[in-house]
Parts: sequence; C-alpha cells; structure tokens
Amino acid sequence: MCGIVGYVGEKEVAEVLISGLSKLEYRGYDSAGISVLSKEGLTVRKAAGRLRNLEEKLSMETLAGSIGIGHTRWATHGAPSDENSHPHNSNNGKISVVHNGIIENYVELKEMLQGLGYTFYSDTDTEVIPNLIDHYYDGDLLDAVRRVTKELRGSYALGVLSTEEPNKLVATRKDSPLVVGLSEGESFIASDVPAVLNYTKHFVYLKDGEFAQLTPQGTTFYLADGTKVERDVTEITWSAESAEKGGYAHFTLKEIYEQPKALKDTMTGRIHPGEPIRLDDLHISKEMLLDYSRIYVVACGTAYNAGLIGKVAIESLSRIPVEVDVASEFRYRNPIIDAKTLLIVISQSGETADTLAVLREAQKEGARVLAITNVVGSSIAREADDVFYTWAGPEIGVASTKAYLTMLVALYSIGMFFAELLGTAEKSYLEALKVELLTLPEKVSSILADTKKVESFAHRIHEEKDVFFLGRGLDYQIAVEASLKLKELSYIHSEAYPGGELKHGSIALIEEDITVITSLTQRGLFEKMQSNLKEVISRGAKVMAITYEDHDDVSHYADETILIPSTMDLIAPILAVVPTQLLAYYVSLYRGLDVDKPRNLAKSVTVE
Repeated sequence: MCGIVGYVGEKEVAEVLISGLSKLEYRGYDSAGISVLSKEGLTVRKAAGRLRNLEEKLSMETLAGSIGIGHTRWATHGAPSDENSHPHNSNNGKISVVHNGIIENYVELKEMLQGLGYTFYSDTDTEVIPNLIDHYYDGDLLDAVRRVTKELRGSYALGVLSTEEPNKLVATRKDSPLVVGLSEGESFIASDVPAVLNYTKHFVYLKDGEFAQLTPQGTTFYLADGTKVERDVTEITWSAESAEKGGYAHFTLKEIYEQPKALKDTMTGRIHPGEPIRLDDLHISKEMLLDYSRIYVVACGTAYNAGLIGKVAIESLSRIPVEVDVASEFRYRNPIIDAKTLLIVISQSGETADTLAVLREAQKEGARVLAITNVVGSSIAREADDVFYTWAGPEIGVASTKAYLTMLVALYSIGMFFAELLGTAEKSYLEALKVELLTLPEKVSSILADTKKVESFAHRIHEEKDVFFLGRGLDYQIAVEASLKLKELSYIHSEAYPGGELKHGSIALIEEDITVITSLTQRGLFEKMQSNLKEVISRGAKVMAITYEDHDDVSHYADETILIPSTMDLIAPILAVVPTQLLAYYVSLYRGLDVDKPRNLAKSVTVE
C-alpha cells in the first residue's frame, strides 16, 4: 500500500505534491519522491526514509512547474532506497510513473523489455511500466497507457507524465484506490481524499479499468475501450482528520475493514489454483526440508499467537515437528539448535528486539532462518536467509489486526509450499485449500457487512472486570488472540482456556453472569465444545458463540450467536477471529478509551 498524488493547474506543483504526500504517509513511509514536468523536461527528486528527507533535499533548490506526480512508498519489491523510490522514469527520460499496487508478471515483462534493449536500475516491479509505455508510445499518451494496462497482471493505480505531451497527466486504476479531485482551473489525483482535501472538496472515485486525462482545460474520463464517459462528482463533507481515516472513527477500525484487501494482496502472485505455491523469496529445497529435524516458530505478542496456528498448519501439511516459543523466553532456555534446525521468526515491524536477538543467535548455531514480516528492508528481513513479506500495508493502530491475518496467510502458504515439496499432503486437499483461501477476502467482507450483534454484545459487557475465552483445537488458538486483543484495547482482564481444561481448575472461576466467548469452527470438536459451553451456562455464564452459518443450533442456548461463512477447518481462524477484533474495538469504544493508542503499549517493541 503506497500513496500517490498528482496535480495539473497553475500552482507551484512541488508544494502541492509535498502537502499531499504529508497526508498520505499513513499509507507508506519507506521513501518518497516527486516528478515535476516543465519546459526543461522532467525533474525527479526522491529520498529513502520519511517524507522529511525529501523535503530537506527540496529545500536546497526550487522546482518550477505546474504539473507533476508524487509518491510515498510502502516497499513490496526492493528494499527502501533512493533507487527503488518512485517516481520511475523510462530509459530515455520521457515517461515518468508513480504506482500503487503489485505487478504479478513484472519479471516476464522485464525480460521482454531487456530483450528490446531497455536497462533497469531498481529492484521494483514498477520500473517495467514507464519503459513499456515508452515502447508503445506513438504520439498518444492515453492510448499508450491503455495498451500497457492490457499487459499488466496484478493491481495498480497509476499516474503518468510524458515530455512529449507536457500539459497532460494520465491516470488509471485496477484493484488499488484512486480519486480525482476537481476544482476551477486545476485537477488532482490521489490515493485517498485527504491528500488534496485542502484544495478541493469535489471528487470522482475512479472505477476499476477507467482512465482519467487531466489537462489545464479540464479532466476527461474514459472506459477501458477508450469511450468517453461522464462521471458523477461527490462533494466531501468530512473534516481533514476524518478523511485521513477514510471516514472511520479510528485507524484500528479502518484497518479491520482493510483486511479483505490485505488478505488478497498477500496471496497475490503466490496462490493460484492448479499451480504450485510460488514463494520467490524462499530458497528452500526438498533436500533441505528432509534434513531438518525440527522447525521452531518464534515471535512475540500477536505474531506469537499467529505462530500457534502456524504450528498446526505446518505440521498437518508437511509432517515436520514444529515448536512455538515466545522470543523473550526462547533464547534463555538453552534450546537445541543446529544445522538441522529451521527457525521461522515472525515480526510485523521486522525490528522486534527479542525476535531479532533469537534470529542472530540461531544463525550462529548454524540454523537457517525464515522471516515473516510486513516491512521490506527491516533488520529481520535483511538478516534472515529467506523472507516472506506480508503485504498488509502500514498499521497505525497499535493493536495488530490486519497484520495478524496476513501472518496466518503466510504460515498457511509456507505449510502448503513445504507439503508440495515433500509430497506429504493429498494434491486434491491442497487444491481445495488454495481455492478456499482465495474466497476468504470476500467472506471476511461479508462478516464486516453486519456488525450489529457484536456491537450490541460489546455494549452489554463493556463494564465487566473479567472475561473468559474458550475453544478446542484451533478454536483455542483463536481464543488466545481474541483474549489478547480485548486486554490491549479495553484493559479488561481476560483469559483463554482450552475447553477440555475446564474441569482441571478454571471452571472454579465461572460464576453467575460471568462472560464467556468462544468459537466453534472445528467440526470434529463441535459436540465436545457444546458440552463445555453447557457446563459454563449451567453455572450462570452468559455466552457469545461464533460458528458457521450451517451450525446455528448453538443459538438455542448461547446468549448471542455470531454466524460466519462456512470454510475448511484449518483456515477457519482467519474468519473466526474477525468478530473478536470487532468486539474488542467496540468494548474499548464504549469504555471511552483511546482505541488507536492503548496505554503503556508501543507499535514496535525495539528494546528487550
């Protein structure tokens, strides 16, 4: 997830672009850059790091011009660096492009262009686009961009400039957001409304496959076939602060609703029915896997909770023993690590101090390290032997939501990748799993479409002092993450217990009107979990149950039943955890707390 902005008008464009990018840093802050088109040609300035680094560069010169594009980057292909920063230009310097999204087939396009004599200077997928536009350009920039989009597989929002048509900016989108801002004598493009809300309140939300051509004379919209089309203009009445959150009250809620896209992005280019799992940054062979005696999964907090589910997925698919450990404890228990060890470390930020320390110590003992992280170029990503990047985009809310779901996708993908190498799972089962994983973004969207029951139950329990989460099998692992989320956001004491352990002590805590929350998604354990629920209900507990739409008989005895779309048991946690995220959010809201910044917590724990 990156942020792009563009301008055509009479203002000094550099000021407009920097102002817009400052409102889009929540979409990415690995690097930033601008391209200004003037009579002298294209002038590009870019810098790795936060936007202020670019601003410092620009403070030493004046970039004159009234048309330009800008970009703030969340790295997916290539580490954060000046070379990998956007905008990217064609070899001849005539085309300049900013891009938000992922081009799945960039390798084959790059090889084709290299065969035509084009040279590449970055590690990005984006650099193929300006060169491909240049290849197709025959006097009409809009037509060249249209031809190029027919060649692209993946997602994109594009802003394109050409020295050959110096008063024109062409924009288009597919699966990545793009708005067009309209004002008297000037037009804008942006990934999101906040970028240019200071300049206009009138916007057109570009649809997939549509094109916009911005000139000083006005903006024209086109369909994919080149047909000119009229578009309705929306007037924005939000405040700038509200707009930055996309109209949501908090970043945490916004990020919960971004989960379908985060899931889809993380699977893009990796999971295709009928094809092997494609993990280009993993260089692990069948022979290496056969030589490993054990796999460790090591992480902290929510990442550790993802690892608990990853253990089940990897073991069941690859049949290799997996141990899961908290990073802050792992290196102090003298673990058995050698060259026959594969260590999987998980960290949203890629800078978690305890996890990074485990990585370094394990490598000293000869272990191979595979990292799962959301941040390209982070310490853990740089030092690991193999990397799986989750493409969740930046998380602003301290309590992790969308990063957690993409970590699960990463672990399932790794499990399937290992199974395919080793032949340890039925091909028909793996194919079914791939197909079902690809349906999850839509299913998560359906859960998010109706939250009334969750919100109502949150209001009912928001003054509780203790809440218990129960589950069996993978439902217990969901309970662990759900309990953590409630603690983080609401400050209510909560505990997670395996349903089968009730009689071994924890049922002593169940009393009249205590709250118990559970999910029932493991079909082989339905009846056993129902018995556990009836045990707590008989002692006066009020229960919220999360289960499949085709298993709604739970509603006969639960106080509230949240129904989710049916799926395969192994990947059910991706669906079942979503209502618990919403519950934690709404409980925090009703308690009047700072949802995005819970007390005593930081987004990235970089000290031990």
